[in-house]
Amino acid sequence: MTEETDFTEQDSDGGSEEVVLTPAELIGRLEQAWLNEKFSPELLENKSEIVECVIEQLDHMEKNLRRAKKGDLKVNIHHMEVERIRYVLSSYLRCRLMKIEKFFPHVLEKEKTRSKGELSILSPEEFAFAKEYMANMETYLKAVALRHMPPNLQKVDLLRLVPKPDLDSYVFLRVKERQENILVEPETDEQREYVIDLEEGSQHLIRYKTIAPLVASGAVQLI
Repeated sequence: MTEETDFTEQDSDGGSEEVVLTPAELIGRLEQAWLNEKFSPELLENKSEIVECVIEQLDHMEKNLRRAKKGDLKVNIHHMEVERIRYVLSSYLRCRLMKIEKFFPHVLEKEKTRSKGELSILSPEEFAFAKEYMANMETYLKAVALRHMPPNLQKVDLLRLVPKPDLDSYVFLRVKERQENILVEPETDEQREYVIDLEEGSQHLIRYKTIAPLVASGAVQLI
């Protein structure tokens, strides 16, 4: 891959800025999103812009490979790179779908209650999938169990029934940008809140909800 890609980057305020990424930088963004999604206990903001750009780059790479000379060692290496990128991309999308299936009522509730201008965590395709999954789950529960119960028990609150993401779980991270005065909540009733600084390049094991905003901003990378 040699061509640069125009990429529209959105910030937390809903604004956007067009940046130009090299192919290596684009794949780096994909790998960062993949690792964060893989190790985060909750569903993160969708990266559909990155996904679309990577798909375009893969198509471009495959066209170049079809024109290349057969038997060239470089062609085999590029084939391996294409397969590696496809694996990362499919793993990222599969991970998101698994979280949507696991936490679907909470994902849809978060989407429903987000404020105007706040970025959606779901792509349009994921939102349609989540709604269909919830409708199918409600239909299944009614057909298998609820219709056989007394009328006063034929309603089910999926928000209460389905567990929420465990934001108190611990994650490993690498600091990309130095952060000061990070408030850490106590682990027990005997402890007090305390403040720490995160030095660039350092690695930590810490409660996810403490650094969730830093994951969203890109200041830290889950590993």
